[in-house]
Amino acid sequence: MDSEKIRLVYRIKPMDLANAGVSSSHVKAELQRYGIEEDVVKRVGIICFEAEMNMILYSVGGKLKVEANSDAVEIFAEDNGPGIEDLEKAMQPGYSTAPPWAQDYGFGAGMGFPNMKQNSDVFKVESTPGVGTKIHAIVYRRKRDETK
Repeated sequence: MDSEKIRLVYRIKPMDLANAGVSSSHVKAELQRYGIEEDVVKRVGIICFEAEMNMILYSVGGKLKVEANSDAVEIFAEDNGPGIEDLEKAMQPGYSTAPPWAQDYGFGAGMGFPNMKQNSDVFKVESTPGVGTKIHAIVYRRKRDETK
């Protein structure tokens, strides 16, 4: 995949718990198929799953895009609102605004953003209340000549 670039795009529907995790599982399978390093695939899978769940639980729908090349895998998640009122709080482990129905399904532990940040080499979030949220994460790949 030295000169090849992978581009995957998924539409995420709000409240679609029946398909929760399908997009992130597909991302992992495609990256594995292209020979991306297993540790990178795992980290990207976690970031995608958390972004996907946030869009399903909190937004009115959005898009998950993954691009990979020989240097890195980039994740872009963009939803169509409602945005995050207090982004600083949302970044704190354990902080959650999950409604009771989501908690009943076991969601809302407040680890979405912390997990995404922990598994990213670069992690940026922009959110505007009433408009939406944009996430950009990068996971760098190992170079073939690097030793473990």
